[in-house]
Amino acid sequence: MNNELDRIDRRILGLLQANGRLTNAELAEKVHVSPATCHRRTQRLFADGYIDGVRAQISPQKVERGALVMVGVVLDRSTPESFGEFERAIRKLSFVLDCHLVAGDFDYFLKIRVRDMQDFNRLHGEKLIALPGVRQTRTFFVMKEVTDNAPLDF
Repeated sequence: MNNELDRIDRRILGLLQANGRLTNAELAEKVHVSPATCHRRTQRLFADGYIDGVRAQISPQKVERGALVMVGVVLDRSTPESFGEFERAIRKLSFVLDCHLVAGDFDYFLKIRVRDMQDFNRLHGEKLIALPGVRQTRTFFVMKEVTDNAPLDF
């Protein structure tokens, strides 16, 4: 835990994680400070980088992206250059939600949202295997999302 955050800061962060649409007045009431104090603290949390941003969570099913796919990627070389080239290319693919460099059997894990298996098959054949340095991919179709984007516990 960070010693720079007091009980009120932690409460503000927790409440905003749960509901980013809280007004400053509602937030101030919940943490028992004045709206001016709450506003100053929230602005400081943004300025100091504790809050990266605020955005809406879109229902994947409502926008025809109901299928969640995890893809393990193995590159043909494990060099800083090949990692950098792959990472620059993957950032350009809007259907890739997350990309993580990992230790173990794979070099990267990708989190991808698509319409269905046919949609993924098309993207895999046209985009993923054409990425620089990709030697192998392993695909995992998610059957049930137990928890996703859970709030941080701090």
